[in-house]
Amino acid sequence: MAQKKLQVKDLRISFRTSNGNVKAVRGINFDLHKGETLAIVGESGSGKSVTSKAVLGILAGNSIIEGGEIIYDGKDLLKISEEDFHKIRGDKIAMIFQDPMSSLNPIIKIGRQLTEAMILKGKARQRESRANFNRTLKLLEETMAVSVNGGNYAEVAAEKCKNFDKFEYKHLELEGAYHTAIENAKDASFDLDSLIFELEKNAAKDLVYRVKKVAKQAKGSVQTYVVAGERADRINVLADAVVAVLPEVKKGASTEQLIEDLCEIRDILNEAIGFTAPNFFAMGYYLTFSTEPLPEMTVEKLNESLRSYLDESFMLGFIKDTETALAYSAANSYKEKREAVEFLRKARPVFEKDSYDKAECYQTMRSLVKEINESIDPLELVKDSIAYTFGSGLKGELDTYFKGTKKNIVEEKRFAKQQAKYDALTARGKEPDEKVIPAAIVDLDQVRRNILRQIDRLIEHYEARIANAENRNYGEEAIAMIDYLKSMASGVVHKVTHSMAKNKALKLMEEVGISDARIRFNQYPFEFSGGMRQRIVIAIALAADPDILICDEPTTALDVTIQAQILELINKIKAEKNLSVIFITHDLGVVANMADRIAVMYAGKIVELGTAEEIFYDPKHPYTWALLSSMPDLDTNEKLDAIPGTPPNMIFPPKGDAFAARNKYALKIDFEEQPPMFEVSETHTAATWLLHPDAPKVELPKTISDRIARMKQKAGGAENE
Repeated sequence: MAQKKLQVKDLRISFRTSNGNVKAVRGINFDLHKGETLAIVGESGSGKSVTSKAVLGILAGNSIIEGGEIIYDGKDLLKISEEDFHKIRGDKIAMIFQDPMSSLNPIIKIGRQLTEAMILKGKARQRESRANFNRTLKLLEETMAVSVNGGNYAEVAAEKCKNFDKFEYKHLELEGAYHTAIENAKDASFDLDSLIFELEKNAAKDLVYRVKKVAKQAKGSVQTYVVAGERADRINVLADAVVAVLPEVKKGASTEQLIEDLCEIRDILNEAIGFTAPNFFAMGYYLTFSTEPLPEMTVEKLNESLRSYLDESFMLGFIKDTETALAYSAANSYKEKREAVEFLRKARPVFEKDSYDKAECYQTMRSLVKEINESIDPLELVKDSIAYTFGSGLKGELDTYFKGTKKNIVEEKRFAKQQAKYDALTARGKEPDEKVIPAAIVDLDQVRRNILRQIDRLIEHYEARIANAENRNYGEEAIAMIDYLKSMASGVVHKVTHSMAKNKALKLMEEVGISDARIRFNQYPFEFSGGMRQRIVIAIALAADPDILICDEPTTALDVTIQAQILELINKIKAEKNLSVIFITHDLGVVANMADRIAVMYAGKIVELGTAEEIFYDPKHPYTWALLSSMPDLDTNEKLDAIPGTPPNMIFPPKGDAFAARNKYALKIDFEEQPPMFEVSETHTAATWLLHPDAPKVELPKTISDRIARMKQKAGGAENE
């Protein structure tokens, strides 16, 4: 099964208004997997955008997080600090908004808007990579010291980890110099293409500045493993030559020789860019600990030789020690997990009581959190999100409970006072000027259930982890640990300079379909059409190479042809970068060819969830039927079937199914009790009483069954072509 990138669990959000609290999101659950597109579809006001903004941590100031979790990378995004969120927002999770102008500063050129975030995030990523590298290597050393050779390994472990750190510095130095040179080569090659074209057309502008710039970049690419030897000498000669000829060209001399020299520089650089990169990790070890010079051979053979030397001299033994350390750390963690399960069971009765004692609850919580924190394996690379977020989740629920006990008394008194005043005025035949705002009561029973569910879920989770303990491959995990340390070290090297940021921005502009990128780089947002502005916003969102891309109605303000282009672009980028995408829309037809799964949302709840094929070809909820029947269809003359009525007032959510009042198939129970999510298949669920075994059989409306038949026929025809 694909890795879960995001987990939303029982999310409940409301908003304070002058008329009472609006229940915007009411207990929704979904997962987002690596590389998938999850579409969230529903009418305006269904809670789609509120959900996406909660994921990004940009809810309005009058929002109230009533409960739930949003888990990403072992963190509950509802409970982390703004400082921690700053490392995630725009970097790991990016968003494309409905109106591109809301994301763009109208008085700043789009080039600067594209590069600014890259540079800032690049510096933050370097600091984080260094901190992660140092912390993980220190933990590994401490665990090796007590786990290898009967625990008498402290000096050897310290020496090995010190050596690893030492040759990593050399690795960083080599790789840093290489990346600087290769970026210079790429920048120069990129600039040369435009400059040569313009010179050939006799239309070059800022010639002196641009030729001097590419000459400087070309010289900056001279480095042992990029441009070396005779090629390096030739680059230096050509770079000096093109600068020297500029005064003559400026006086009107022929540009033929200048173009020829620039073409030769470009050809040398393009060839160099395609060379195989050395294994700087292995080279760093060789140059640090070997007394011999590097062997004279091709890069491919050199890489083999260096890797063999590293493995025999150091790495195989280091990996074996890492494997032992990981197994030791895991064994301790499993022991602590068993004890934590027992502790959780003993603590559970404290939270089963009808009324909580504040001192007892918080003391028990602190003890529980201590036990759980001790049970977390610090050397596990994939964070156990349930364990990591248990403490913050439990504290959040307890805070809600004890604040709620006080708030409920105040609210009930306030409501009773306002109601009495209102009743007194109406009894005297007067029309009150003010409405009675309903009491915003915290459901204390629900909070207690949430706490017990957190405890039970962690018990089940730990028992499953313990049962699966024998199936772990610590050899594979040891290699993954080394790869992680290498990636963190490389993260320190990858500086983002202004030149690199500009080069990446220009490439992104071309990737998202903006022609004449170099010219448009220096234009303002108002100089672009709506579709082009949306492409710029997509480029900005992709600038930090995010894990998750949220698209909040990105095509609503665009005409149909541009909509299709933007959708095709998002699909293409998702496939190329293996992104996970949340696509928010009110139009079910928009996501037909791009969604892997679809969540249909109504009045703050997900009423149906399944694969795109299940939602389009086998819909189960009457609201999904209504959305399908309201989609334009050119293959029939039948009029669109509009959904009658309007969504309910979510200050006063309906007692039963929120869609019941607009549903001609509604049963009596729909007005009395909310339906659970019935399982249709392993991937398909729907919240409708029509799926209950005792419910009367209701056939799919003919207009929809006919439409599904036509869609299947079209899909079959497309596959056969």
